[in-house]
Order: sequence, then structure tokens, then C-alpha cells
Amino acid sequence: MAYTEEWVTARARDAYAHGRASFDVRAERTALLVIDMQDEFVRPGWSPYWVPEATRMAPRLRRLVTACRAASVPVIWTIFDDTHLGLDRPHALRYLPHAATDWRRPGPAEVWEPLGRRPDEAVIRKPSYGAFYDTPLDTMLRNLGRDTVVVTGTLTNYCCGTTARQAYERGYKVVFGSDVTATDDESRQEPELAVLRKGFALVLTAEEIAGRLAA
Repeated sequence: MAYTEEWVTARARDAYAHGRASFDVRAERTALLVIDMQDEFVRPGWSPYWVPEATRMAPRLRRLVTACRAASVPVIWTIFDDTHLGLDRPHALRYLPHAATDWRRPGPAEVWEPLGRRPDEAVIRKPSYGAFYDTPLDTMLRNLGRDTVVVTGTLTNYCCGTTARQAYERGYKVVFGSDVTATDDESRQEPELAVLRKGFALVLTAEEIAGRLAA
């Protein structure tokens, strides 16, 4: 068979738009990751890093958290924080437009209170975008016997997308919540989902995730 330019382009476009990973999602093998749903990103108007769409989707995410608890799926929260005096943070961050503001958080970052994190749920304070970078997340998941992660939170195309890629590289099955992730420019949401859908993750809605876990 001769693979024409039209054929390979159409194949790629179909995978970006409609691709579905083929693995099963089993509650007893799954953990929910809630990425960086903290005050500076979710609390309206509190910081220049506020992500309005994260605030809007937070009630839907809280319902998914509740469904995961009911299915005995561990919930692990992460926070993008100032750790180790900044010595563990990639040095290039200071040169990027993302950091171009004088705003500083007034104290240790915390999960946005309306999301209802429980004291018996672990919080990982991370120094960079991906939740696996210089954190104990991989060890925690392996100790829990989990080989599948559900990625939710903000920002879709930064911390969530990076975490999904890092999980994939470490051999995890990755589920990515299409409507329980949010970014600061909504036009960037679908392009990131498309790349993840084609090459890294099973992209599902919160309702679809809850249904598979319940089954």
C-alpha cells in the first residue's frame, strides 16, 4: 500500500479528534490526581493567576472527588508551591512570561477550601509543573498498588498536561478529565486534549470517568 499525504493526514486528524485508548479503568487500580486547585488559581480575583474556568468547573470536580471516594479510589491533591527556598525549581522559569508579575502568595499555598479536601487525603507540594518532578508521587502510587491515574485540575496545558505525560512515561495508564481540567485561555483546551487523546491518555468527561469507576 502507498501511504499518501492525504491518507496519513486524515488518519492523524481522526486520532486527534476521536482517538480512544483501549485500556480498562478499574477502581481498585486507579488513583485520582487533583492538580493545583489552590487559592491563587481558583479563588476569584485573588491573584493574577486566577483561572476563571477552574472556578466554574470546580463543582463538577468536587462531584467526581465524591464519586471516587465512594468507589474507594484514593484522592491525591497537589499544590504548586514555594518549596526548598526555590532551589528545586527549574531556573528557566524566571525568564518566561508566565512569571512576569510582582505578585507573591502571602503564605503557604492551600487547596481551595470549597473543594472539601479531607485530612486523610495526601497533599503533594511540588516545585514545577509536573506532579512527578522531584516529588514522592510515583512511590505513593506504587505503595497504593495503583497503575492508573485520573488527571484533573488546572492548568490543562501546563501542570495537568505535563503530569499526564510524566505518568505515561512511567508506565501508568492515564485518564484525562476533559471537563474537570481548565486553562487560562479556553481556546487552548481542545488543542491540548487532542494531543493527549492521540498519544498519551484516555480522554473522558467526569461523567464517563465516574461511570467506569462505578462499573
